Order: sequence, then structure tokens, then C-alpha cells
Amino acid sequence: MALQQLKPRFLEKLWGSERLEPWFTSHGKKIGEVWFEGPELPLLVKFLFTTEKLSVQVHPDDSHAAKHHQSRGKTEMWHVLAADPGASIAAGFREPLSADRLRDAALSGEIEDLLAWHEASPGDTFFIPAGTVHAIGGGLVLCEIQQYSDITYRLYDYGRPRELHIEQSLAVSRRGPHAARIETVSEELISCAHFTVGRREVRGHSEFAPSPGRFALLIVVSGTGQIDGTRVNPGEVWYLPQGTTPIGVAGDLTLLWASNA
Repeated sequence: MALQQLKPRFLEKLWGSERLEPWFTSHGKKIGEVWFEGPELPLLVKFLFTTEKLSVQVHPDDSHAAKHHQSRGKTEMWHVLAADPGASIAAGFREPLSADRLRDAALSGEIEDLLAWHEASPGDTFFIPAGTVHAIGGGLVLCEIQQYSDITYRLYDYGRPRELHIEQSLAVSRRGPHAARIETVSEELISCAHFTVGRREVRGHSEFAPSPGRFALLIVVSGTGQIDGTRVNPGEVWYLPQGTTPIGVAGDLTLLWASNA
């Protein structure tokens, strides 16, 4: 199989945005997520557009997911593409909490103040392992790379009329601090048991190939250029199967790349 472009799937959300440029053409609808799915790929790429806070939530790990007959849990990472002044994300808590304190805080809404909030700026990267309680604020555009799973347990939803999953959340949540912000000076941003993600700035010409035994996803986050001779634009995701020989990347663009672990 040769280089393949993945097609986007647009999902409307209450907290989404009507403005998707320069990554996509706006639809006049509140789009919150744009999914890029591949044939039987264990990873999912999303672009997130937020105008309001998302729910305070948590995802199970592989072992908890298996108990509920799901194929995998959900570890994820976020790379910030755009951020309004003061935009922030939350991951983990400012101090360790007991299960009873967490339950009470979720029911009262105090949980929002117990979370550790981080100011988010373009270029920032955050790692959210399964079991980490987290929230995304408004005014952000994120690229999310995650295990292919959509099991979400909501602890608090700002009064929106959606189901909460308090007891399920307590069963899978890590109830202490988490160092979510990734500080790195290398091309590789994150390498965990489920995926490896990097960022490459192309100014002229470069070559790229998946590591032996791995596939790769190339995500165009800014600029324009060519991948293997095909013109590419922001918001496109390209799949390189395992065994792909080195391909040329040319132009003035920034890519995220992701591969299976």
C-alpha cells in the first residue's frame, strides 16, 4: 500500500467553533472535533476546536477497558495549534485526593478548583495517560493523538444535561498530581507504550520513513509543501504503511508525525 490520505470526519459539539480556518473550511456549524481514522489503525488523530470548557473527564486504561469488553483504553496527547490569551488545560490535581473527596468535589463542582490548570500556548505539548482526570478550556485549537478508543467518563459538566459517570470515574482515576506539560528540545515529543509522536519543521527538503516494523501518520499543522510529490495543506493527515521507503517532504511546513509503539 502506498502513501494514503485519510479523510476527515466532522463532529458537531456544543462547545465547538464555527471558525475552522486555516485547517479546514468552516461549515457554519459548531464543529468541535475532526477525526482522521484509518483502516484498522490503533491510533486516532483529532483536531479539536473549543469555544467553551469541555467536561471534566477521565478515560480508562487497557485493563479497565477490557473488563467492559472494549478493545483498548485511551491514553492521549495534545499539541496546541492556537490559543486565545489565557486559554488553559487541566490535568491531574494540585494535591492528592481521597476517593470520597473526589466524589464530593465532582458532585458539588469544587473539582474544577482542585484540578491543576496549565496555561496553553501554540507549540505546547501535554501528555494525558489513561486514568488522568483532565479538562480542556475554551479558546483552543489542539491536535490530539490517542489510542483508538472513545470511552469517556464524565465527572463534572458545568450543569449541561448530560450523563455523569461518577463511580466509573472513581474506579479508574489517578487522584494525585500529574506532570502533563512536555519539555523537550528534540524532534521526538512523546514516546509511550502506545505511540511515539514527534514534530518536524521542514524548510526546504527533508526525508521521512516509518521506523522498522511501524507505520506512521504525517499531520500537516501549518504551512504548505509536498509529500512524496503531492501538494499538501494544513489539516491533512497522511498514512505511511509499515515498510514504506523514505519519501521526500518539501516546502515550508510543520508536521507532527505519529507511529505505533
